Amino acid sequence: MYFKRKELEKFRSLNGPLIDVRSPNEYYKGHMPNSINIPLFDNDERSIIGTIYKKDGREKAVIEGLKFFEKKLELLLDNLFININTHKKNNIELSIRLYCSRGGMRSQSIAWLLEKYKLNPIILKGGYKTYRRWIIDSFSKKWNIIIIGGKTGTGKTRLLSLLERYKYQTIDLEGFACHRGSTFGGLGMKEQPTNEQFENKIGEKLYSFKTSKNIYVEAESANIGKCKIPHEFFNQMKKSKRIEILRSESNRLKELIDTYSVFKKEELQESVLRIKKRLGPQRTKIAIESIKEEKWDLVCRSVLDYYDRCYEYEKVGKENILLLDLTDRKYDEKIIEIINNLL
Repeated sequence: MYFKRKELEKFRSLNGPLIDVRSPNEYYKGHMPNSINIPLFDNDERSIIGTIYKKDGREKAVIEGLKFFEKKLELLLDNLFININTHKKNNIELSIRLYCSRGGMRSQSIAWLLEKYKLNPIILKGGYKTYRRWIIDSFSKKWNIIIIGGKTGTGKTRLLSLLERYKYQTIDLEGFACHRGSTFGGLGMKEQPTNEQFENKIGEKLYSFKTSKNIYVEAESANIGKCKIPHEFFNQMKKSKRIEILRSESNRLKELIDTYSVFKKEELQESVLRIKKRLGPQRTKIAIESIKEEKWDLVCRSVLDYYDRCYEYEKVGKENILLLDLTDRKYDEKIIEIINNLL
């Protein structure tokens, strides 16, 4: 049977629900952002069908798949129509966009079902694998990256948010990774995405940008928690122009205290203990005791020297650095003017 298939660019431009019909495990590993997972087969069913396919061939695997499909037909329809009706409130003409791994039988099966109800299913040609190739290719394009650097507590993320607010092109890598990059980085954050999904978020953001304009990105190590910045994109970051924020120690301590003093003492202590070998016994002891007594300035001072030394080591060999002194300054539109003059 013939089904409408669209190339990725056209597929993305259509209005309507975006439905991933792969198994929950496949969806968790990586998916198109804003898609809804309505799996044709659950994880166990997909495994069973795959085993039959390898052992007995395609025909028997299809027959087994149809048995699963028949049992869950009503549930699939309910889930599909809930999603479709949600979108109907906002759009008059809808295309129900479907994708599976390669644009094969799973998306075709759902398309067949939707056509019986006179709907307009569109299948992504090549499926999710085509989408992933497009994501990976985006990292090799030439981007005009401006790195925002500075020691711990200089407010790099706040500056990035300010630029975002004033409609500058920014990528919040730590936001996408759900991690701030240090031993304390996971505090108060959601569970980190898989590395594949982290890449998908970055690629989607890049797609929304104009290549001729600057992209502002916070200075990071290659790894942010368990997420790894795409190699090609990270290489461009290392060679990019860099704005280095300068702030006083008192400014930095206030920034750190405001950020971390709100967390549970047990969580802070665990974070300190993860770097006790690097801090040394004396600083570790001071930090742990200060957490118990809520002496937040001592906690921050005890780890600040360690992070400063790490930062200076990472900065060795960096060129094309522009200094931005924000000591005692408010993060407002005046800083935007200074940055524009720097560049």
